[in-house]
Amino acid sequence: MVVSDVGLIVPLRSFARAKSRLRAVPGLDVDRLVEELARAVVLAARPRDTVVATDDVGVARWARGLGAAVVLAPPGLNAAVEAAYRELGDATDVAVVAHGDLADPAGLGDFCPDVGVTVVADHRGTGTTVLAVPTGVGFRFSFGPSSRTLHELEAARLELPWRTVTDSPWRFDVDEPNDLERLVP
Repeated sequence: MVVSDVGLIVPLRSFARAKSRLRAVPGLDVDRLVEELARAVVLAARPRDTVVATDDVGVARWARGLGAAVVLAPPGLNAAVEAAYRELGDATDVAVVAHGDLADPAGLGDFCPDVGVTVVADHRGTGTTVLAVPTGVGFRFSFGPSSRTLHELEAARLELPWRTVTDSPWRFDVDEPNDLERLVP
């Protein structure tokens, strides 16, 4: 991996197991949608070094085919992110975690986060869709319910400056059927 200032982490689970809430939508090929969303995120991360964190060997093979590095991680979102964060720590100053279900990931590869922690809140205002964290500070990731607040509290615990962004196009992820209308064609 080439040493750079910013590296991206894209945590992904098996395409066949992802997005259970979308699987009830009639006629929707969820596996294909999940793969397309993830592909768009990985490609948008260029030219940054990108690590896909996954516990799925099929996703790992797919990610390598796109030129991403892979960390075969333990199951679970936070464990996967933590494993990739440790891996990136030797090569970058900042790790940007970008979820693989962003509706419009354009610009990820050009993102220059502020010093400290940057939390991009989801459109509901409670979750985190993109998170920039300095490497080597022992940040504890808390993706899931109320992750925005938990990541803000973690930055404060570490006495790191932080800011929360609520108006980014990256605030829109695709979790629910009504999120499908936000997809960029």
